[in-house]
Amino acid sequence: MENKKNEPYEIVELCLLAGKIMLQNGAETYRVEDTMDRIAAFYDVGQAHSYVTPTGIIFSLDGVEPTKLIRILKRNTDLAKVTAANSISRQITSGALTAREAIKQLKELEKKDLSYPLYQQLLAAAISSACFVIMFQGNWNDLLPAFISGGAGFICFYFIHELIEVKFFAEFLAAFVIGLLAFSLTELGIGHQADKIIIGSVMPLVPGLLITNAVRDLMSGHLVSGLSKGADAFLTASAIGTGIAVVFAIY
Repeated sequence: MENKKNEPYEIVELCLLAGKIMLQNGAETYRVEDTMDRIAAFYDVGQAHSYVTPTGIIFSLDGVEPTKLIRILKRNTDLAKVTAANSISRQITSGALTAREAIKQLKELEKKDLSYPLYQQLLAAAISSACFVIMFQGNWNDLLPAFISGGAGFICFYFIHELIEVKFFAEFLAAFVIGLLAFSLTELGIGHQADKIIIGSVMPLVPGLLITNAVRDLMSGHLVSGLSKGADAFLTASAIGTGIAVVFAIY
């Protein structure tokens, strides 16, 4: 077991790094704060104080100056990284890792890309779009159009998101592409119900995790985080709806 007499600044760095990785990859606010507090409590270096929002983490220990702030500029969904960071934090609190070993592992984890390959993400989006058509009581003949529209919309979203930093623009254009394809395939006789095709195809773009985290944070009393995540989800949904509305206006 590790000797717990570590430098307080090292513990602050460790807590902030673990919290940053979790928050950037889709963890709930309360889970981030809880993980940081548990790590600090294990080392017994003073009462920990953490304040987490979707765009930043403020953390301090009693008797340690100054308070440290980390800005979160980019956020995505990678629950594998959240799970890995949680696993490292449990190893810390069980004494299986020293603070320096944990920092080293967390820095390595931060650099890793644990997301699925693009072709697997594309295939999953296309298949799920087709399945959602049936779930929403669509026609079996609309499976293929939904598969094509959902896949095209996802690949459009992926590359536009990589190229353009403007928030919500990728969702708008992806929804626009989905709407165009749905109506075009219906007019060509390949699809039958354009509305069902559109509904099924946009589902992979819907911010389900963001909505869930917003509700969970509000239930936990994290009002700032809950409301900001809820606003983010609302604007994303609005961008998707606007993209589809533009297609309806054209047709």
